Order: sequence, then structure tokens, then C-alpha cells
Amino acid sequence: MIISIQAEASNDERAQLMALLCRITGNQRPITTTRIREREVIVLDNAIDGQAQAALREQRAVADLQVIKTGYQLVSRAFQAEDTQISIGEAHGCEPVVVGRTAKPVIMAGPCSVEDREQLLETARSVQAAGAHILRGGAFKPRTSPYQFQGLGVEGLHLLAEAREVTGLPIITEAMEPDMVDLVASHADIVQIGSRNMHNFPLLRAVGKHRLKRPVLLKRGFAATVEEWLLAAEHIVAAGNPNVILCERGIRSYDPQTRNVLDLTCVPLLQELTHLPVIVDPSHATGKRELVPVMSRASIAAGAKGLIIEVHPDPDSALSDARQTITPEQLRVIVRETELLTSLLKEGSDLTHAA
Repeated sequence: MIISIQAEASNDERAQLMALLCRITGNQRPITTTRIREREVIVLDNAIDGQAQAALREQRAVADLQVIKTGYQLVSRAFQAEDTQISIGEAHGCEPVVVGRTAKPVIMAGPCSVEDREQLLETARSVQAAGAHILRGGAFKPRTSPYQFQGLGVEGLHLLAEAREVTGLPIITEAMEPDMVDLVASHADIVQIGSRNMHNFPLLRAVGKHRLKRPVLLKRGFAATVEEWLLAAEHIVAAGNPNVILCERGIRSYDPQTRNVLDLTCVPLLQELTHLPVIVDPSHATGKRELVPVMSRASIAAGAKGLIIEVHPDPDSALSDARQTITPEQLRVIVRETELLTSLLKEGSDLTHAA
């Protein structure tokens, strides 16, 4: 249940409402107060009977009361009908990039990991020339094996910031633990939560509560259901950060032919369930660079608001995820194809509405 608070409610009226909520819940269930855009709301579970709901509606501090039947309430389409649009880059002086617009898919591209200054700047310039809108790069790299390259750490963050200065592209990079959020958020324009950390609840709360409210790219866990994924997003939004982008990156299967199974069904499904924008990672989903272009097209056709793709000047020499990494020239083709496909889909939609 979501209670929207009257903006002009007095402190006494707010206190009366909270006292009533405490009596209704018996102090046994959590009561979450947060702000979503311009709305101050109180969220609690749905185990509130009709009589209690009627009493709440009579409170002068209550502007509206919505009973939402899913566990994920703040991110649900029932709470917010219009699509969320998230503006990226202004904090560091970049030309704003908006994720969530239907007119233009947002392309995030760059190396899986930041290896050195020369590699990163060369990649940054090449993905910019290819038409990408945001530079991706891992400063901290969670790896399955402890003997693989783990990233440059803080030095990688500094190099990403330099690449932003050189190209004007906003940057996205991953935070792996709660204590790291402040450092990453101060450098990055988007904080990425990787697949392995989708259920790292302290980390989710940390990016939700952080004072800068940096946009968060939340990747789907490789064994997560759609509902679990949305509940992870709910943790971030309930903590105070409404700027969440969902990223489908494939789920684990028994077939070794591809790295994961790209669940494109979830893209139109999520558009029914949530107002949050959804993008796709065809690199991790397929694990094979020859499959990235076609699955990029398929993702946009399914309704994705953008793509995040691994790119390297010399993919075979990449220190991480070389097999799934594409060249800047391949990225250029993908960008052009997604623009053409988006235009065709819009044309078809306009004709359908006209008919």
C-alpha cells in the first residue's frame, strides 16, 4: 500500500498519520517513508484491512492511498502509469543523455575492463565516433577465477573520468560493495550493479540512500526471476533513489553453446509491469561477438530503450571477456541499424494508430 502525503500537511497532521499507522501495524511491520520525484510517500505491505484503509483516507495528511497487489510497489506500473525517463551526464557537465525515450535508443559501449590509459582513451574516442552515447568500462571487475584480471581499481576510475573529459561522454562503471558506492558515484554518471550483486541488499540500499542519487543500472541476476529482479529495484527506489535502469543480460541455462540465454520476452513483459526503462546487454547474454549484432537488433525490436555493449580496439587482446567483445567498426554498424530499426518501428506504430 502506498500513501501519498499532502504537500501542505502540517507537522501535527503528519504526526497524527504516523501514530495511526503505528497503531494499525502494531509496530510489527516496517513503514517506509521516501520521496519519489516530487511525491512524498509512505509504503507498507498490503495486510491492511478495509476499515483501517478508510481510517487512513480520512487523515488530513493523506493525499491519496493506493493498494498495489504486487510486492514491488514503487516500481510498478500501477503506481506510475507514465514511463520514467532518466537524464544522465549533467552532474559532470556532459550533454544530457535521456534513457527511456522511445525516439532514440541509448547505446552504452566500451571495454569490459579499463586496462590502461592508452587502451581506454583509444576506445573512448572510437565508440564516440561510432555513435555511442555513454562510455562503459570496469574499474573494479568481479571475476569467477581469483587469478584473472580484476581491474585497475581507483586508478581505473580516474582514467574513466579523464576519458569523459576528452570525449564528453558520460561514464558507467560498477560498484561491488556498499563502502565503494561513494567513491564510484563521485566519479561515474551511472553506477552499475552487476548480475552477481543483484541480491546484495546492503549494496542496493547504499546506492538508494546515496546523497547524489546517481542513476543505477541494475543487471538481472543470472538465475533471477522477473519478480525477484523488480523487488531488487524496489529496494533501491524505497531507499530514496528513483533513477533505476533495468538491464537484461541473459540467464543461465544448461546449453553451453552460448554464455547465457537472452530472455527478450522480459522486455515487453516489463513494459507492462513497470515504469522503469529496460535496456539489454547482448555481449554477456551471448558470449560470442558474432551474435551481438543480430541480438542487438532483436533487442530494439522487442522494445529495449538501449544497449550496453563491450567494445575494444583489438578484441582478441582484451584482458576480460575477449570472446564477446566487438570492434568499433562493428559498433558503428549496430548504431546505424538500431537507428534505422527504431525509425521503421515508429513508422509502423504511427500507421497503426492512424488506421
